[in-house]
Amino acid sequence: MNVKDLLPIGSIVLLKEGQKPLMITGVMQRKPEKDSKTFDYVGVFYPEGYMGNRFQFLFNHDNIDQIVFRGYEDQARLAFLENLAGYYHR
Repeated sequence: MNVKDLLPIGSIVLLKEGQKPLMITGVMQRKPEKDSKTFDYVGVFYPEGYMGNRFQFLFNHDNIDQIVFRGYEDQARLAFLENLAGYYHR
């Protein structure tokens, strides 16, 4: 996936075969284990929000079935994506 196509934090999505919406709380996330792969997003249940590490979910854009709400975007986010794109060379 192209970094510039990432959904903004605050976006609410329903995953394929998902039963509950997730709110995106971070992008380009990696599991803490050594040599783990990078995921497009980390999210938490909506509307509950963060309820501890056990209830954070890593997923990729192609796992999303529906975008329920698109989060806030501004110039700071665009600059962040530019930096991120340079880091990931995508």
